[in-house]
Amino acid sequence: MKFIVNSQILSRQLSSISGILSNNNSIPIINCFHFHIEESNLIVKTTDLNTTLTTTIVIDNGNDNDMQDIAVPAPLLLNILKSLDDVPVTFEADPETFAITISSGEGKYRLAGRNPETYPAIPEMPEVQRINIPASVLVSAISKTIFATSNEEDTHQQLSGILLEIGNENTTFVATDGHKLVRYRRTDITADEPARFIMPRKPINIIKGILSSNKEDIDVAIEYNKENIAFYFGSYFGICRLIDGKYPNYEAAIPKDQPKKMLIDRATFLNTLRRVSLFANQATTQVRLAISETRMLVSSEDIEFANAAHESIPCSFDGGEMEIGFNAKFLTEMMNSLDSEQIEMELASPVKPGLIIPVKDNNEDQNEQILMLVMPVSLSY
Repeated sequence: MKFIVNSQILSRQLSSISGILSNNNSIPIINCFHFHIEESNLIVKTTDLNTTLTTTIVIDNGNDNDMQDIAVPAPLLLNILKSLDDVPVTFEADPETFAITISSGEGKYRLAGRNPETYPAIPEMPEVQRINIPASVLVSAISKTIFATSNEEDTHQQLSGILLEIGNENTTFVATDGHKLVRYRRTDITADEPARFIMPRKPINIIKGILSSNKEDIDVAIEYNKENIAFYFGSYFGICRLIDGKYPNYEAAIPKDQPKKMLIDRATFLNTLRRVSLFANQATTQVRLAISETRMLVSSEDIEFANAAHESIPCSFDGGEMEIGFNAKFLTEMMNSLDSEQIEMELASPVKPGLIIPVKDNNEDQNEQILMLVMPVSLSY
């Protein structure tokens, strides 16, 4: 095997799929990139056994033997590529020993490759369904939901992923950790056959990152069955195993009658939360919202360190006067993920969840519907 490729192009595309690798992995072969040459294309594959990502890179193929595959140690290769200038590099691999030589200018670097025959194959996907989603829409859907997933994968595996519901009227992304919930819905993406499954957070977040770095709003082709979901876009392909299990009935958690409604500027609220929460107890990050008809007082206190803060900001509230406590981190994540100038917060009482809904103007995407739910906390001061 012998080929020439630009160092920075190779480094950038390898880095984009390397997030699936784990430093704690005890299986040496999946700490490697799998290189496969097809004519003037280098197809690079990486996997953690549950997820496989590939990228295709155009090369100058100087192959002069029958060797088309090699497994390359990922950490060492990434480090050497990052240290090189933007120059062509030559890769050569010995078909007998799997030794790899990388040449760049006056430098020559040797590393031990592995037998590619032991590298895991890409799972087959029989009986798939397929939809297309614009990259910008998929990035928005993931960005606005993924922060609400649970970090407790061992005890709440279903909640550690994003629920995707595909129907003939809309497509819905849902995430919750039991304390906060986000429902992101698109009325312009539908399918004839309904489907419902849970996508794992880690690979979905990596795919979002790759799409975000692409300046073109390409379509993402998504194929899925009962076990796996696959994404095709540009020079990338990704497939991951779905999370097994039943997702909670999230619709039952969303209150249907919230009589008290507050309208507030999102950026003002977000910046106030950031400042005031600095003075909150760092274990609870609790903030108190004291709401009246035209003003809201946002306050926090850390009794142990004698820290306290409060700010008054304008709002419009039709529920008289009310005090309610929330986790400032949750509110900040929600405000930060939204794009609208204003948000509406629907409330019922200090012990019932609050709903956050972005207020759209006529220039915003009317096919996008977002609802966020956040549980209140007991006020401790």
